[in-house]
Amino acid sequence: MRAAPPPPLAAQPTPLSRLLGIALDALRTGAEERGGPLPAGGPEAVTARVRAALGEVLPGTGTGPDEALRTLVHLVAAGAADPAHPLCAAHLHTPPLALAAAADLAAAALNPSMDSWDQAPAASALEAEVTAALAAEVHPTADRPDALVTTGGTESNQLALLLARERHGPRLTTVTGANAHHSFRRAAWLLGLPEPVAVPTPRGLLDPDATARVLAGLDGPVLLAATAGTTDEGLIDPLPALADACAAHGADLHVDAAYGGPLLFSDAHRHLLDGLDRARTVTLDLHKLGWQPVAAGLLTVREAADLAALAHTADYLNAGDDTEAGLPDLLGRSLRTTRRPDVLKAAVTLRALGRTGLGALVDLCLERARDLADLVEKSPELELRDRPVLTTVLFRPAGADDAAVAGVRRRLLADGRAVLGRARADGRLWLKATLLNPHTTLDDLARLVTLVETARPTAPAARP
Repeated sequence: MRAAPPPPLAAQPTPLSRLLGIALDALRTGAEERGGPLPAGGPEAVTARVRAALGEVLPGTGTGPDEALRTLVHLVAAGAADPAHPLCAAHLHTPPLALAAAADLAAAALNPSMDSWDQAPAASALEAEVTAALAAEVHPTADRPDALVTTGGTESNQLALLLARERHGPRLTTVTGANAHHSFRRAAWLLGLPEPVAVPTPRGLLDPDATARVLAGLDGPVLLAATAGTTDEGLIDPLPALADACAAHGADLHVDAAYGGPLLFSDAHRHLLDGLDRARTVTLDLHKLGWQPVAAGLLTVREAADLAALAHTADYLNAGDDTEAGLPDLLGRSLRTTRRPDVLKAAVTLRALGRTGLGALVDLCLERARDLADLVEKSPELELRDRPVLTTVLFRPAGADDAAVAGVRRRLLADGRAVLGRARADGRLWLKATLLNPHTTLDDLARLVTLVETARPTAPAARP
């Protein structure tokens, strides 16, 4: 009887469990040293600390696994912008769920590559099941929806434009709002398409009438890219009216729902995505309002046949006779060749939390955004841009100019006390809080408001 082969080195339980203990301890001590949401001192101080701890990148004699892991994990944790800290609220950067991080570790230990079935038998089957289920969630009335796993919104938007170009040819015109993600311009450049036509969005949203006039004035095939969760303000374009405009003018509709898409899990808020199912393609990110470690993006399509344009053959990965014999062909599932089984962490999360658990987390983060807006409205020192739609709150010191607003943000960053973003709206600069941490409390929000109030520079005393 043949003995079972040993597990791969990374998956052997004794060394991995021991090293994991070292890494977890270094994460703890690094966070304790940091003591806040961001390391203090700014870029020069952080770089100096990294260089001092790192020493030689490639020493002649190695320091051994324990020391190397402990030193460098501690170093990065101490110098991290920690999304698990309630005052780290600048970007669409979430604290990952512990179970999702654990699943990601398992994926790293097994190290399957999702470019041929013989490298990832179970992972490829799992990916097919999960992507089909999520595609049906986005396109519930479609006959054959499907989805691809991507690295995030940028890759998903690029793929959406690529599929539209393959349907319509290089004369395709992309129409976006001025509120759209920057990835559309870059995608058009990469794909040799014309510069996207940008419809002004003075209120932060695509206006259906203005969009319809633009569509009516264009010749040739058109893809309209709407947004469900803008990066700067967290706004959702009027999807039903935009879908009507596309239908009236023969344009395809793509929706970038990288931010807002997980509202589908919430019974209380999914109505905000009415019309999403009418899009031909949709971008969705589970490393935003899905609390996954990066990366966990998706591109969904109403018709699986649209993905045929991605078909590609490399004899060592998907030879024709292997495919005819029943081995799944994975090369057409991505523009990448080697790629991680990022679906595992998402599958674990979906199974563990279910629709109710994920929806509760979504609802809690939206509630916290409203709480912060309430606190800002009550402060005579601050000005609120508008009531939040998702989890983004724009505010600024009342009466401050743009230079003062930018200075407040940089002062908090340099001190390591709070991490806020910046956004421009109505011609002015605003501080941006993106609340994606379900553990943030009302006391945390009150502390954030106080920090902004006190970080504002005081006016110089008048001369006698």
